[in-house]
Amino acid sequence: MNAFELILTDEEKRFCKELVDWVIRDHLGLTSDPKPVMDSRTLREELGAFVTLKSGGRLRGCIGNIVGNGPLVATIERMAGAAAFEDPRFAPLAADEIEGLHIEVSVMGPLSPCPDAELIEPGRHGLYIRKAMHSGLLLPQVATEWGWDRETFLDQTCVKAGLPKGTWRKPKTEIWWFEAVIF
Repeated sequence: MNAFELILTDEEKRFCKELVDWVIRDHLGLTSDPKPVMDSRTLREELGAFVTLKSGGRLRGCIGNIVGNGPLVATIERMAGAAAFEDPRFAPLAADEIEGLHIEVSVMGPLSPCPDAELIEPGRHGLYIRKAMHSGLLLPQVATEWGWDRETFLDQTCVKAGLPKGTWRKPKTEIWWFEAVIF
């Protein structure tokens, strides 16, 4: 698989994080500042994105779109609100949690069928596994954060999908992979 070639400038990355912060603060009524605005070719591209929020080093919310549905900037804005207030694993973010909140944005590269599980590089590739009515996705950085090898990453993606470990080896299990720009 070719490396995902999207290049975001430092200014674009900083803007995206400022936008996430603004969306959260605006929803909570903690800002009267106008919404940050930036126009760039990259931010107009139709790309998927995930917004991950952590507090005290622990996951506090993570929601995203695998593929683009409108401009990247609009996707990041929608996912910011969803990660903070709609992740079903967590209560909606409260105002007293804002300080110390760590924001991470993952801009998704193309999703494609993985031709051979042996080619998966934890930390480089993210995974999407689907079998029947079950599916689960783990971003590339998850394997690095947990120190997982390839097989553990595949097993944990199965678990995320609600499937038993090892299901990735079974017939009719689809393994898809992607890369992402993470900041």
